[in-house]
Amino acid sequence: MELALILVVIVVALGFDYTNGFHDAANAIATSVSTRALSPRSALVMAAVMNLAGAFLGTAVASTVGKGIIAAPEGTAGLVVVLAALIGAIAWNLITWWFGMPSSSSHALIGGLVGAALASAGTVQWGGVVEKVVIPMVVSPVVGFVLAGLVMIGLLWLFKDARPNRVTRGFRHAQTVSAAAMALGHGLQDAQKTMGVIVLALVVGGYHEGFDVPWWVILISAGALSAGTAAGGWRIMRTLGRRIIDLDPPRGFAAEATASAVLYTTAFAFAAPISTTQTITSSILGVGATKRLTAVRWNVAGNIVVAWVLTLPMAALMAALSYWVLHLFLV
Repeated sequence: MELALILVVIVVALGFDYTNGFHDAANAIATSVSTRALSPRSALVMAAVMNLAGAFLGTAVASTVGKGIIAAPEGTAGLVVVLAALIGAIAWNLITWWFGMPSSSSHALIGGLVGAALASAGTVQWGGVVEKVVIPMVVSPVVGFVLAGLVMIGLLWLFKDARPNRVTRGFRHAQTVSAAAMALGHGLQDAQKTMGVIVLALVVGGYHEGFDVPWWVILISAGALSAGTAAGGWRIMRTLGRRIIDLDPPRGFAAEATASAVLYTTAFAFAAPISTTQTITSSILGVGATKRLTAVRWNVAGNIVVAWVLTLPMAALMAALSYWVLHLFLV
């Protein structure tokens, strides 16, 4: 029974990873596609390959997700908690994707873990949630907004005397690099969250000791994320690339370069599972504000912020409901 349930959890975790890929594909490529630096098909292929590569860069974030958010009970009860968390996260991902809202798959997963743990009367490690999730959730968008604005101001000053057409062409080429860096950072951050959940399932099921990530878990998580990315996320891409602000190549480059730097820093220095969605969106807002405040469609930005705020509690609620249903049949 437990082995079968572990296999189900792994399959559902890969399903979440796939939805993460097509839900968050826009994070890496929306700006490059909207500025015509890359064609949509080329951008998706590049993002899928770089997501795959990014998944192999580290496992610190996976350890945070696996052992730093909840303390799941052993055996079937713990596996049901993990399964319910994944179902809740997938449900919220699909709802926000349908409405074209770039919510955070990362926070959906973490909200799902917390909601399922609370529904099972289990232990939530609130210190880890606050330190590794809530604080980065608040700080990273602020850093992305401010830093992207400063980078854009610096670029405007550096190229103030250059010919606009030449600058635009140059930054279209530069965006190929910045978009690749963004996709690599997305793979580094988001594939690890699925790795952490799969390892957690193996630990509570008694098939793994410690929270080191086996190579095969890295491989299947990377593959599912990459496949989802290749499937594309056109609804969210339109929101990020066109509805917030009409981006030009220099601003697209500044947003992607800033967001990438934030993703790498939080993953390697703090092992914090931050939201790639929040990071790139706030960076887009930051570069847009340097054009003029009215250039940003703040009503769209406000709707995105509402989705950010709702993600943790709504994913937690859906996971809790899933747990209560699953508990009737499996525990």
